[in-house]
Amino acid sequence: MEKSYMGRILMVDMGTGNICEETVPDKVYENYLGGLGLAASILYDRIPAGADPLGPDNILAFVSGLLTGTGTLFTGRWMVAAKSPLTGTWGDANCGGNFSPAIKKCGYDGIFFTGISEKPVYLSIINGKAELKDAAYLWGKDAVETEAILISEANDNKARVACIGPAGENLSLISGVSNDRGRLAARSGLGAVMGSKRLKALVLSGDHAILPNNRAEIKKLRLKTLIFVKSQPPLNKGSLNAYLGKAFRMLPSQIVMDGILYKMMLKKWGTVSLNQLSIEIGDSPVKNWKGTYRDFTGRKSAPINPDRIIAREVKKYFCYSCPLGCGGICKTKDMDGKDFETHKPEYETVVAFSGLLLNEDLDSIFYINELLNRAGMDSISAGATIAFAIECYEKKALKPGETNGLKLKWGDTKTIVALVEKMIKREGIGDILADGVKKAAERIGKGAQKYAMHAGGQELPMHDGRNDPGFALHYSVEATPGRHTMGAFMYYDMFQLWKKIKSLPSPGLMYSKDSKYVADEEKVIKAAACSKFMNVANGAGLCLFGAFLGLHRLPLFEWINAATGWDKTPEEYLEMGAAIQTLKQAFNVKQGVDPKSLKPNKRTLGEPPQENGPNKGRSVEIDELMKRYWEHFGWDPETGKPA
Repeated sequence: MEKSYMGRILMVDMGTGNICEETVPDKVYENYLGGLGLAASILYDRIPAGADPLGPDNILAFVSGLLTGTGTLFTGRWMVAAKSPLTGTWGDANCGGNFSPAIKKCGYDGIFFTGISEKPVYLSIINGKAELKDAAYLWGKDAVETEAILISEANDNKARVACIGPAGENLSLISGVSNDRGRLAARSGLGAVMGSKRLKALVLSGDHAILPNNRAEIKKLRLKTLIFVKSQPPLNKGSLNAYLGKAFRMLPSQIVMDGILYKMMLKKWGTVSLNQLSIEIGDSPVKNWKGTYRDFTGRKSAPINPDRIIAREVKKYFCYSCPLGCGGICKTKDMDGKDFETHKPEYETVVAFSGLLLNEDLDSIFYINELLNRAGMDSISAGATIAFAIECYEKKALKPGETNGLKLKWGDTKTIVALVEKMIKREGIGDILADGVKKAAERIGKGAQKYAMHAGGQELPMHDGRNDPGFALHYSVEATPGRHTMGAFMYYDMFQLWKKIKSLPSPGLMYSKDSKYVADEEKVIKAAACSKFMNVANGAGLCLFGAFLGLHRLPLFEWINAATGWDKTPEEYLEMGAAIQTLKQAFNVKQGVDPKSLKPNKRTLGEPPQENGPNKGRSVEIDELMKRYWEHFGWDPETGKPA
């Protein structure tokens, strides 16, 4: 029976050079799907307790989604997983681009690396032949250069590349893995795991067929979904998004967000549509989480108006199987006035290098975006680390003699760029900062941990849990802490899971903003539903933005059934998501992680509450929420350990 998954993985021992295939039983897919579920099932069993994340016992997984290549929409995500060197927990990173189908076209659902090579190598799989090749001549080259060289040498226009840049080679704990000229699987420090194994790249090209069980049903469902994707009424100027944010801020109630509105914004501007809106409503952290929109007013944030960003866009960028095209290729100038092309910076990058640092220079953000993409360094963590360093300097925990003479000031563009360059090179103060805020605070001392905004060692994204406590909860309870892509109360509204699973609570049209801060059972049910659902999405290879259309418009469960020949209900798929969540939590416990230790810095939870701005007086009852969440999954509510 045709079933959309390949049923095989490739195991590569970097120490011995041995490469072998393994067959994966159907029951593994039926229990854990593909993608991150498949990775979790293998890594939990095979990474020993106490493994050094940068040592030979750690296993690095590259996995494709169960639905990738089946003709479904938004299902082109590929994922990397391993024990994170940044947090010591389960670590994963998710990316678009064009690499996901290449894994399956080589005949595998995942490629797993163990051991450490004596010298730099890359894995080549071309026309069914898998081999490790010398990469000494590539070591030191950035990710964009590396990809171009390897595609040229493969002499195959179907070849796809995933690689690390200098940040991964230098074992920066905030480095990621790149493909498609700088699309980055950025979080969890997995570029450092790749660098520790001396694995520079993967080059993949194959012709294996990906055969869904019921292609006609997939096509029928796809055509219905395309109606919602293609509908696009005219939108006002991007400058009005700031005023929309002000209006939302002043309302006493929270409007339940329908993802179709966000889809329209994504289609026109991409994720940068949120820049000023999020600053105004208190969703975007400002000045290392101690400021508000009053510190980065509409006048100061005007340069990141989404219209100003897409004015530099020369063409839309579409990831594999995406009909939306929220990305873009932009033409702009570097700090010396020279023209260059880069991916359009995402919301997270723009806000991390604007409001978080009080930087008003848009040119610098484009330049930094390209630097980080080429280096393979996480822009969220890099921006957060520089915000930490500036506050350390402001509070005298860092002095000029310790910063290579740089005077660290809010909004100082030249200094911000200099710090990014030093972090990439691990030069001077950059060597201290290149492993993120937790490690930097340990090295600096002098109370610097007070200024380090992280959860379990991972820098927090540009979404404030004091505005949506669902973010704070997921930052604290997910097996990979400090992640914004698993859930929030706003996400629950957009997923509209209750339209498929009638037992889940329906939020209505709006609710009191004050009610968001009550740690009741309904909040936990919503958060747990998000975690379960996103595990299914990450097993299928689904993009979060596709999920925001709502499950009544995007038929994820029906697509999986059509692709595999299964006949599972939405409730059964959420049970599979719960099993994956439990397996990742068990991974952390096996590795000696105390789940209670993953809570973020108190400042980010409103302890003490802010004295002005949209989140004035707000705090999150995180301990109660965490206990209730753990109890919902059947884990020990006091320890967070699975039974």
